[in-house]
Amino acid sequence: MTPSFFSRTEPVAFAGEGSTDPLAFRFYDKDRMVMGKRMEEHLRFSVAYWHSFTWPGGDPFGGETFLRPWMHGGDELSQAKAKAEVAFEMFRLLDVPFFAFHDVDVAPEGASLAESNENLAVITDIFAQKMESAKVKLLWGTANLFSNRRYMAGAATNPDPDVFAYACGQVKAAIDATHKLGGANFVCWGGREGYETLLNTDMKRELDQLGRFLSMLVDYKHKIGFSGPILIEPKPKEPTKHQYDYDTATVYGFLERYGLTKDIKLNLEQNHAILAGHSFEHEVKLAYALGVFGSLDVNRGDDLLGWDTDQFAMDAKEMALVFHEMLKHGGFTTGGLNFDAKIRRQSIEPDDLLIAHVASMDTCARGLLAAERMHAHGALVTPLTERYAGWTGAEGLAMASGERTLEAIAARAEGLNPQPRSGRQELLEGIVNRYV
Repeated sequence: MTPSFFSRTEPVAFAGEGSTDPLAFRFYDKDRMVMGKRMEEHLRFSVAYWHSFTWPGGDPFGGETFLRPWMHGGDELSQAKAKAEVAFEMFRLLDVPFFAFHDVDVAPEGASLAESNENLAVITDIFAQKMESAKVKLLWGTANLFSNRRYMAGAATNPDPDVFAYACGQVKAAIDATHKLGGANFVCWGGREGYETLLNTDMKRELDQLGRFLSMLVDYKHKIGFSGPILIEPKPKEPTKHQYDYDTATVYGFLERYGLTKDIKLNLEQNHAILAGHSFEHEVKLAYALGVFGSLDVNRGDDLLGWDTDQFAMDAKEMALVFHEMLKHGGFTTGGLNFDAKIRRQSIEPDDLLIAHVASMDTCARGLLAAERMHAHGALVTPLTERYAGWTGAEGLAMASGERTLEAIAARAEGLNPQPRSGRQELLEGIVNRYV
């Protein structure tokens, strides 16, 4: 339950593409320069505390399979301290720059909010002490406002104002802890902010409550001097039938309505995008288009299953397209790639945790290098520029800028006979395949 939990003591290192060691990087060379920045600075990897150290390996049809030593024996706070020891050892072995946590996953809930906050403060102090000598920093913290039964009808959207108040107290403590640890962001995931039936739901009231809750959080963020953005993580369903943070477009409309676009951005996840009927690339592109891109949870879903499986990202082509879009916009600012992913419940060896992260980090690195080559050759940018070239001409610019009225455009159209042009989808798909 100490550093000996894993089989190795030396950090995972870059060994090159020819390596067959599952605990060596083949593509992730953190110091390699990619478009003017070190690879580590582009990818900004983060380990998710909850899935790596708190999930017991259960599913709806079976219980714990991992039998982690810090989950058994002793009081809960002592177990949390032991868990922190293993976590920081894994951060060191993976040589990752960041980690992320939920409040109740690092510290046990008490019999009251005050006791829970005291427990969180104890673990926060331990984290702070460990971070003084460790490389790892905090990408973001968050409050778990969905697991406890008090939140079965939501937190900010709950019909009981006392539950709303309790959620305020819990999120205040969580952002205080995040701020103390120098967190770059603070995430809000509304796991129960939705409805199971409209028969008992006042949607306008619940949306107004959620808007008020987030507005107060933004005000408090400024009051304490927390400089990073608040991040909302969209998800369409599961556990609720419909969640108010359904996807990028839905959250953007919500933020616009309540005047929150300046301080709140999005933390996007591949699996959530798929559940909303989109691709990961779609959600990233749209977030950039609307000016709300913040950070990424890098995992994947199973195409044959209709729920959030939280598997490690292993599709280099998918990641290449995401990174291609990100490189166009300069990449991350405060965000990063957080492994909101679980090893499978049959992967019961401690080193499986390391192996999964190494394989996924390599997948991301391979995707980044492919995206870099596509940018260097203009492989996708040039065809896209050509497709919209008409809008850069004199009339296209005049129409787009508002210099032409509807009547003027209609009059000009009487002398036009535009013909369709090929969208060249198969050509572009083939081009992408050359690079991955």
